[in-house]
Formats: sequence, structure tokens, C-alpha cells
Amino acid sequence: MGKFTDFLTGGSNDKNEIKEGDEQYYDVTKEEYHEQNGIAGSRMMLLEPRAYSESQQIADYLKKRSAVVVNLKRVTPDQAKRIIDFLYGTIYAIGGRLEKLGGGIFLATPNNFNLEGTITNDKDEKSHSKKGENEKEEDDFF
Repeated sequence: MGKFTDFLTGGSNDKNEIKEGDEQYYDVTKEEYHEQNGIAGSRMMLLEPRAYSESQQIADYLKKRSAVVVNLKRVTPDQAKRIIDFLYGTIYAIGGRLEKLGGGIFLATPNNFNLEGTITNDKDEKSHSKKGENEKEEDDFF
């Protein structure tokens, strides 16, 4: 009778119900993550992809609620752009964040990481005074 009532009212206590919003793309719920790692526990992966095909591995770590530092210095600029584009899509889907730490080094975090502050680069400040945003050189991104 309870299942029938849940069906009619739209309520369900089933653990396999469809998750709302960003949560549907994660492999681990926030509660399961905290059970495994503790409330303050967190895992950060350091990766240096050598090909675009490794971008899915980065996304898999993000889906498991691990932060990832990505060093793109071992790939070509074209591959680096493709990896960043893929990561931006993943970050958008999970409600995370992608921050540039330095030349070719990025920090990707899922939505369970609190990230505060920003990192500015002296080169960025100088280039904004000399060039417009759209005129920025391609190498400045990486």
C-alpha cells in the first residue's frame, strides 16, 4: 500500500530515485562521500594528461567528488584547449568550478569543495592594460 501511495503522491523513499539538479551526474552522493572520507576529508588528484583521451579520467575523478589539479604542459596547445573545453562541460554539469593556478595548471573541483579567493597573474594585469579582452594572445591562456 505504501508504494501505491508514494506512486500517487509522487513521494518515494527509494534510494535509486532520480537525483535533482547537479547531483544526478555524480557517482557518489555527498552523504556517501562523507561516510568514506569524513566531513573534512577530501581527496585531490594530480594529473598530467599526455593526450586528449585522458580527459575522461579527469571527469571520472570529479564525478567521484575528488578535486583534480591538471598540468597541461605535456600536451600540445590544441589538445590542451580540447581538454579544457571538455572539463568546462563536466564542471558545468556537476556544478563545480575550474580555476587557473598558473601557466597550464588548472584546479577542477566538484560542488562539495569550498574554494575561496582568486589567483591573479602579473602577466594578466599587464596584458589587460595593453590589450582588450578579445585581443589576448593564445599563449596567455595556458
